[in-house]
Amino acid sequence: MNTDSLVRGLLAGDAHAIRELRARAPTSDDVTLLVAAALTSDGWAALLDRAGRLAAGLPDRQLVTIARAHLGGDDDRARLLARDHLAEHPESLLVPHIATATSTRTTP
Repeated sequence: MNTDSLVRGLLAGDAHAIRELRARAPTSDDVTLLVAAALTSDGWAALLDRAGRLAAGLPDRQLVTIARAHLGGDDDRARLLARDHLAEHPESLLVPHIATATSTRTTP
């Protein structure tokens, strides 16, 4: 499966795709795959650190920053960054997923 298929599987809740993302993450240099794996992993900070180092273009750097804000609990920032990112890159799959997760998160 390619990264796009794995991300689509993640969005659909496909356990096989999620396992595959996690399995590929340790050796991947694909920023999208690393961010997707981070969204499903307790070790998300290390994955996002690697993704940040590999991110060459602005869209990839924005994706990493949005995911870090979300996973770090700064939902307001994640939503604002997601809105700006999607205005320029409406084809993104992960950013709307993250933005939705920030909107539906429950706080104790």
